[in-house]
Amino acid sequence: MITILDYGAGNLQSVQNTLAKAGAPYKVEDDAAALRRASKIILPGVGHFGQMMRSLDAMRVRQPLIDRIRAGAPFLGICLGLQALFSSSEEAPDVEGLGIFPGMVRRFTTADRVPHMGWNEVKTVKESPLLDGLGTRPYLYFAHSFYAPVTDDTVATCGYGDSFTAVLQQDNVFGVQFHPEKSGPLGLRIMRNFAHY
Repeated sequence: MITILDYGAGNLQSVQNTLAKAGAPYKVEDDAAALRRASKIILPGVGHFGQMMRSLDAMRVRQPLIDRIRAGAPFLGICLGLQALFSSSEEAPDVEGLGIFPGMVRRFTTADRVPHMGWNEVKTVKESPLLDGLGTRPYLYFAHSFYAPVTDDTVATCGYGDSFTAVLQQDNVFGVQFHPEKSGPLGLRIMRNFAHY
């Protein structure tokens, strides 16, 4: 059973629709007790870094979420949900991220247009069960103005002015900068891969 964390924003319905198409059982939860019981967690992300983190704090779920991730529960952060895994973001420099990964999320500075919106090629640089069956250069759907740096845990990159992390994985922790729920059959495959992880 996948727990989708509802922090009061984000594209929950499209994530739910994709999981349903993938045949993956899920529930939507918004409290610490449910997170502590979660066997798998998805943190969808649309909106502002600071707003998301303040919402998690107001709900008192920041530490239970970190604890569950560190306990080994498979976790998938989508878009802003990936960015939340880092220590901080230029979007809200005074607000701490979850700190699962060190480093700062930055705003695009060398791209022609911001936000990065639409389909783009993703280059696989390491194997990951999340990307099983996608090939080495799939096209996936992006919508973001800020990006995570390329790190040792990056398994796929994308170029949009700057090169950035499109997919990362460290053990049970996965993050994708694109939106699998808007990426057609390949996005569906990603969600199915996570459900079966």
